[in-house]
Amino acid sequence: MNKSVIVIGGGIIGLCSAYYLQKEGHQVTIIDQSNMDVGASYVNAGFVSPSHIIPLSAPGVMKKGLKWMFNPASPLYIKPRLDPDFLKWTYAFNKSCTADHVKKAIPSIKDLTLLSQELYNDIKANEHFTFQYKKEGLLMLCQTQKALEEEMENAEMAINEGLDVQEVTLEDLKQLEPNVNLNVIGGTYYRSDSHSTPSEFMTEMKTYLKSKGIVFHPNEKVEDLELKDRKITALITKNQKLKADEFVLAAGSWSALLSKKVGIHLLLQAGKGYRINTTKPTGIKLPAILIESKVAVTPMNGFTRFAGTMEIGGINDKINKTRVNAIANAVTKYYPEIALTEIEKDDVASGLRPVSPDGLAYIGRSSKCSNLTIATGHAMLGWSMGTGTGKLVSELISEKSPSLNLDMFNPDRRF
Repeated sequence: MNKSVIVIGGGIIGLCSAYYLQKEGHQVTIIDQSNMDVGASYVNAGFVSPSHIIPLSAPGVMKKGLKWMFNPASPLYIKPRLDPDFLKWTYAFNKSCTADHVKKAIPSIKDLTLLSQELYNDIKANEHFTFQYKKEGLLMLCQTQKALEEEMENAEMAINEGLDVQEVTLEDLKQLEPNVNLNVIGGTYYRSDSHSTPSEFMTEMKTYLKSKGIVFHPNEKVEDLELKDRKITALITKNQKLKADEFVLAAGSWSALLSKKVGIHLLLQAGKGYRINTTKPTGIKLPAILIESKVAVTPMNGFTRFAGTMEIGGINDKINKTRVNAIANAVTKYYPEIALTEIEKDDVASGLRPVSPDGLAYIGRSSKCSNLTIATGHAMLGWSMGTGTGKLVSELISEKSPSLNLDMFNPDRRF
C-alpha cells in the first residue's frame, strides 16, 4: 500500500530514507531546519567503514573521557553540565562501557556497515551517479607500541568477524604510501573499507530526489507534532501544518527534542566534530586514522580532508580553535612534511553527530507512537550506515521483513 511519508531531517539518513521510500512507490516530503548544505553529512570523513566495529561505549572510554575533561585539545571531550538529559545519558553511557556490550554490538555494527557499502555501490551503478567512491581500504597509523598493540587486538576481533585486515610495518607503509613521509612505527590495514566525497553524494542525491517528485521544505523548523491515540496526526511549522500517514525522525542531534513531543525520551547527545580541507597536493593516497590523536585523513576528490574530535557539549555551532589546532598539529606530527595554513584552519567547518549512550543507532518504531519510524543516533557512523539505514526505514514503512535484525537498534531499549 502506497503511503504519504514526511521525513524530518535532510542529512544522509533522511535522504537515503526518502530514496528507498520513493522506490517503494510512497509519496515523500523532506523537511529540514537548515538549507540542507551544512552539518555532519557534509563535514564528515566520508568513510564507509566495516572496520569501525567497536562502539564508542567501550571499556575504559569513560575513564579516558574523565581524564581528558581537563584537556581542551583532547580527542574526546565531555563537557560536564547540570542538565537532566545529559546526566541520564552519562549514567547510561558509563553502564554501557563493558566488554560484554562490545561483544554483542560488533555483529550488528558490522552487518549494517557492510549492507551500506553494498548499497552505495548499487546506487552509484543504478542511478549513474558520479560521486567519488573507492574501496582502497583504511590505514590505522600508530606512533607508540601501546597503540599498536591495542590496534592489533582490534584487528584480531575484526579478523574473527571475517574482515580483511593485516598488520603493516614501516616498510609496508613505504610501499602503500610512497609519496609521503610518515612519522609512525607501523599500524594495521583494513582492506574492507571504502571512502567518498560526501558533498558530491549529497548533491547528486538531492538532484535525483527532486527529479522524482520528492517535495523539499528547507529552512523550515518543526515546532510541534500533534498526537492522537498514539499516532501523529500532523507536523506543525511556523508556516504550515503538514499531514501524512507515516513520519520518519532522522533529525540527527535534534531528534531527542522532537521525540519528546510524542512522549518518547531518546537518550541522545550531540557530538561535535571538525574538518579542515587542503587543496594543496599532499601525496596521500590512502585514507587513514591517526590513532593516538583520533584524526581521520581522507584523500577526497580535488582535496584532502582532515577530520576529528568528539566534543559532547550540547547543541551549538561554536568553533573551538584549540581543538582545530589539535587536529592541524596531529597532521604535522604524523606527516612531518604537511603543515596546514592559518587560512585552511580558518576555513574549518563543524557538524554535530547524534550519539546514543551505547554507541548504537536507534532504528525502528517505538511502542509509544504507531506511525513514527526513528533513524538517528549513529554517532561517527552516520555516513558508514546511511544507505543501509534508509533501506531499513523503507522496509519497516512498507511492512516488509527488514534486511537485518533490528533488536540491537530498538529505540525503546534500556541501558
